[in-house]
Amino acid sequence: MADRLVASFVRRYTPTVSVRADLELESGESRVLVLFGPSGSGKTTILRCLAGLDRPQEGFIRFGAEIWFDAATGVNRSPQARRLAYVAQDYGLFPHLTVEENVRFGMDANRSAATARVASILERVHLAGMAGRLPAQLSGGERQRVALARALARDPALVLLDEPLAALDLPLRDPMRQELRQFLRSIDVPSVIVTHDRVDALTLGDRMAVLSGGFIRQVGSIPEVFSRPADVAVAASVGVENVVAGTVVESAAGLATVRVGDGSIRVAADVESGPVFVCIRAEDVILERSQHGDVSARNQWTGRVVALQSEGSVVRVTVDCGFVLTALITRPSLDELQVAPGSTVTALVKATAVHLVQRGPAQEPTTPTDRIS
Repeated sequence: MADRLVASFVRRYTPTVSVRADLELESGESRVLVLFGPSGSGKTTILRCLAGLDRPQEGFIRFGAEIWFDAATGVNRSPQARRLAYVAQDYGLFPHLTVEENVRFGMDANRSAATARVASILERVHLAGMAGRLPAQLSGGERQRVALARALARDPALVLLDEPLAALDLPLRDPMRQELRQFLRSIDVPSVIVTHDRVDALTLGDRMAVLSGGFIRQVGSIPEVFSRPADVAVAASVGVENVVAGTVVESAAGLATVRVGDGSIRVAADVESGPVFVCIRAEDVILERSQHGDVSARNQWTGRVVALQSEGSVVRVTVDCGFVLTALITRPSLDELQVAPGSTVTALVKATAVHLVQRGPAQEPTTPTDRIS
């Protein structure tokens, strides 16, 4: 049976500020877990507790048959005694050591055996021929590969990466995302990655744990979490642009009607009447010049464009449809539709693209705030 990480602990900073984690991870098809959330939500704290660099006050951390930490019995294995590799955000390379010496550092092997193993690992991470270089002679992407090679050299049973792409310049990030994803899939080792970047999460992970306010609010597959957030805090964290308060007024035959502002939204869901948040991703909103007649699978609203915001190859369009709705369209579509502030457009959204989150009487959409590391 594959080694399995099971962790349930609390790291308390003050009586009112703490980080709570409940995680399970093992080798297999879904072996790469992303800890995702805004700065200060507790991601790095969880990673440091798993690594043994920080100590919780409650709970336990187990890996396979090994107990790494148990508050009840006082067990707390040192980082060196845990079968893991930890890659810090700045990679932590020794500047005075060569690539080979950095990778060999900490390996439990004689020099001749270590040299052969280092050469094999460097070839695996596409650094063959660079063993004699110093970190200062490497690019950002090459330094990341050295850090990964050093992690792999320990033959770890668990890999922990803290914001692995944050130190890279923007032009390097996209190719390195793909390379890192391929690397993580090439090793049959469970991995935990900390990131606040949505593109990193979508590219690197198999599963995602979303943190907000010091605890994990939702764990699931990447598509599930991004398209079906469990609550409004998760929706805000994963970048659902349209989160609107509404009330379910009717539900029949798998189709619910939600009253929102001066209009209504049809949702493919069986839900009880009551207050909800309506969640719609901006890329699921289609803009047209006019209505298309009655299309049962879609919502259609005529509205006035109130703002345009350029974002490179796409434009964010804000439309007042009786409630505020945001859409993302390409520049050619913007020109073709002659969209401008004050113009009239029709917004279309499939009923299957709308997600509902239960809403308490006093709840309002919120933006995650920074609290801890």
